[in-house]
Amino acid sequence: MRRTLPFRHWPALLASLALSLPLGLSVDAAEADQAKDNAMQAALTAARAQEFSRIDQAAIEGHVLEGYVDYHRLLARLPDAPASHVERFIARHDDSPLAGWMRGEAISRYGKAGRFESLREISSGEPHGTQRRCYYYTAMLDTRPQKAAEGGLALWRVGHSQPAACDPLFRELRARGEIGALETWERLTLAWQKGEAGMVGYLGRQLGSSWQPGLDALDRLQQDYAAITQMPTRIGPNGDGTSALYAAAMHGFTRADTEAALEAWRKIGPHLDLGAAARREIEHDLMFYSLVRDVANNRGWVDATLREFQDTDLLELRVRTALAERDWSGVIDWVHRLPDDPRREARWQYWVGRALEQTGNPSGAAEAFRAAAGERSFFGFAAADRLGTPYALNLERVSYNEAYRERIAQWPVVQRTEALIRIGEPGLASSEWYTAAGRADDDKAKALADYAAYRGWHARAVQTTIAAGLWDALDWRFPEAYREDFLHWGNQRGVDPYLLMAIARRESAYNPTVVSPAGARGLMQLMPATARQVSQQLGLDDPGLYGVLKPETNIRLGSRYIEDMIARYSGNRLAATAAYNAGPTRVDRWLKDAPREFDLFVESIPFHETRQYVQAVMAYRVIFESLAQGGETQNVALLTPAERNERYDRSLLARQ
Repeated sequence: MRRTLPFRHWPALLASLALSLPLGLSVDAAEADQAKDNAMQAALTAARAQEFSRIDQAAIEGHVLEGYVDYHRLLARLPDAPASHVERFIARHDDSPLAGWMRGEAISRYGKAGRFESLREISSGEPHGTQRRCYYYTAMLDTRPQKAAEGGLALWRVGHSQPAACDPLFRELRARGEIGALETWERLTLAWQKGEAGMVGYLGRQLGSSWQPGLDALDRLQQDYAAITQMPTRIGPNGDGTSALYAAAMHGFTRADTEAALEAWRKIGPHLDLGAAARREIEHDLMFYSLVRDVANNRGWVDATLREFQDTDLLELRVRTALAERDWSGVIDWVHRLPDDPRREARWQYWVGRALEQTGNPSGAAEAFRAAAGERSFFGFAAADRLGTPYALNLERVSYNEAYRERIAQWPVVQRTEALIRIGEPGLASSEWYTAAGRADDDKAKALADYAAYRGWHARAVQTTIAAGLWDALDWRFPEAYREDFLHWGNQRGVDPYLLMAIARRESAYNPTVVSPAGARGLMQLMPATARQVSQQLGLDDPGLYGVLKPETNIRLGSRYIEDMIARYSGNRLAATAAYNAGPTRVDRWLKDAPREFDLFVESIPFHETRQYVQAVMAYRVIFESLAQGGETQNVALLTPAERNERYDRSLLARQ
């Protein structure tokens, strides 16, 4: 059945056209501004190439983006430029990402040149990035030695090589006795955990004879983790290296054979003098892998230990284990052990309601469902379905008039963003915008989100709400972007356009040019191979790496792919959405052992990412459809009757 989506707002295109020529701006003035933009574009290109003689300084004087050229001028003078020049630049551009970029570059370049006094002058706390942190703490050695030692030791305690920038810091800390044999041994055991054999050998050669029993123990454990029960209970002088060795050994043993590892731990654990952190790490690992791998013989120890452990992630995993076993009393017990904040989430209140239903307490179940139904989420909507009540959108709407938007248009960040877009620098424009959104108070963030939506900057509108935590601003969080394409290709393929919107929103936050670390591209995050395969099915040419970034092409191919997934699972969108994220092969496997009911199926998805993805997409779909009805949830359903009632097992697989 074909579906149509009503309009909510006037098209963003009209807004864009309205702002393209400000009120009262003559054609001559517009041409003059265009000439200035052209000069700025040329100047920025020259500045990046450090060809400063090519810049027409008079032509860019006073341009809102002049700071970008100044940035490259100052950068070219580092590390020789005085720290006072860097400080003045940072102060002048404090409301722009230029300030942070300049500070970071100055730290790197002053640090590499050994100009540590200058580095200290322009620093504002620990910088991001390992290399810069190493320079920063090296600069602190003479003025704040304790701080330098603490920061340096944090950089040292990793199981992999650090950048060469860290070497002077480590050498000085060795000379001062801050890094000694114990710290070397601790890093060696971390390297062993990571499989860094070369580093293990290098660090081992730096240890004295008193550490040889520890090295011998480690060598034996590399051959057989079970030998841990025969290891010395004190490693190194005064037994100081015991915690590091046993933590590293149990790390590997638990992953290799969880049942045998727990058996060994119960023998040796009570007799070892370990630090509290090491003991907690070991027991956390044992509980986690025992639950994930469903090691039945470990369950008694896990339950007894977990009751005193107070770890939210493990408690949530234990609830999921109880759900998989239909241990409804256990579900209630373990949920009640959660800390207050997670326990009140719709997800866990929903499961308490389901458990109370199963144990014959309908009034208690209704109370739990009511608590869950107040939340805008998959399980909040599922709880509302149990009660037969409307969904809680918790929608907040803020309206701004044209006069106020014209004021916003004069804000420096907006001026710079607009100018960067005009000269073909969308990446820099987004950096400007997101920096402002991250710093904005609630009122300013709302104004920025509204302006972005008004200009048709869909991805910036979404990211503004995320950066500012405007979770109830649904019109901005879930914009009517690319509506005609979603409608057209959804109807062409017989796929719910709201589902397509929800997938795109989850995948890319409506950024049409985003590329994931794995290589997925565009609005619906299609892998190039998938785009090529779907194109062949449709009789189209391969769009290539850049063609697939075009919104219409991306939506067309993505809609066909999700159509295939829906057909594969007999029309079931829950399974199809899981397959869109994790691949159909995995979903086929999960359905062979699935728990039958829809909610238990979703909760049983073993991949955290896919479990969250399915819930988000289905909830987003409800939001999109509700917003298309003016914010009303009447006649909007989380699931179809079939999706609510059918069995989530092998029978869901359509005949191939």
